[in-house]
Amino acid sequence: MPSTRAASDDITMELRRPWAFDERVTDVFDDMLARSIPQYEVMREATSDLAARFWRPGGALLDLGCSRGEALAAADAAVFAMRGDVARSAPPRLVGVEVSQPMLAAARERFRDNPRASVLDLDLRRAYPMLPGGRRAAVTLAVLTLQFIPLEYRAHVLRRAFLGTEHGGALLVVEKVLGRTADLDRVYVDAYLARKRANGYTEEQIARKRLSLEGVLVPLTAAQNEDMLRMAGFAQVDCYWRWMNFAGWVALREE
Repeated sequence: MPSTRAASDDITMELRRPWAFDERVTDVFDDMLARSIPQYEVMREATSDLAARFWRPGGALLDLGCSRGEALAAADAAVFAMRGDVARSAPPRLVGVEVSQPMLAAARERFRDNPRASVLDLDLRRAYPMLPGGRRAAVTLAVLTLQFIPLEYRAHVLRRAFLGTEHGGALLVVEKVLGRTADLDRVYVDAYLARKRANGYTEEQIARKRLSLEGVLVPLTAAQNEDMLRMAGFAQVDCYWRWMNFAGWVALREE
């Protein structure tokens, strides 16, 4: 059988417009992320660490656009590693939200034997997840999710995320971003493409993927993302991770 990387390369060569999170992409998704997102493991560890720090005993971890469930599983593991006895006595409830049917199936399979977890088939443009008992989430994750939601829906999704997060809870957002100016953006993109080449992608693979994502993945500047978070109601917003044209923010709902 071909390796995951070989399968990922094959799919990248076959990409057509527009990009879709179909079954073949789902199968190699983790490899694609690791090879496409600079400092991917650093970002994942930082996000999980913050999730564990803002989680409260018995509170829910909610992942908007959970894909295969990697971020949700990592946050859960971080809670148990950091919070120890507290987490074991009042463990987190895990809730994932996904609209891609292949991703949904993969996430449900991942958490099949975890009675604390559920993965919901839900389109964030149309609805927002209701947690058991009408509770709010202690921590909400949106890792590389908003960029795939049409611009006209993003402010509404973030407002619902604010209302759906506990007082004192946190929303963690990771996004691809534009440079503040066209010149800076060009420098960041050049550096990003150089890293993709170093990770084994050919010029044709890079061009095909870029073409397939046009109009599907729509990034904003870091400042625009921060403005949307504040307009949603989050009083404290800070960038906790950045690599040129990728960034992560923590947004707090005050007590």
